Amino acid sequence: MNKNEIEDELRPDYDLQKLQVRKLGPGRKRFCDTVRLEPDVIAAFPNAEAVNEALRYLIEVAKRTNSLTQHSSGLR
Repeated sequence: MNKNEIEDELRPDYDLQKLQVRKLGPGRKRFCDTVRLEPDVIAAFPNAEAVNEALRYLIEVAKRTNSLTQHSSGLR
């Protein structure tokens, strides 16, 4: 193989024209805080802010439910 020949290891179904490159802002120093959502979840939320709001609500409900469970189990 000469210099001009490149071995293509990408899957044929990858559309390189649709790939997006995003610069990391000052608040994002690494990629480990990225989460992949399934298409049905993406369809339910218009943006990242909506996802975060829903998750924060779920966390609050879980905390309250856990707190109620602990209190009620002590009464028995």
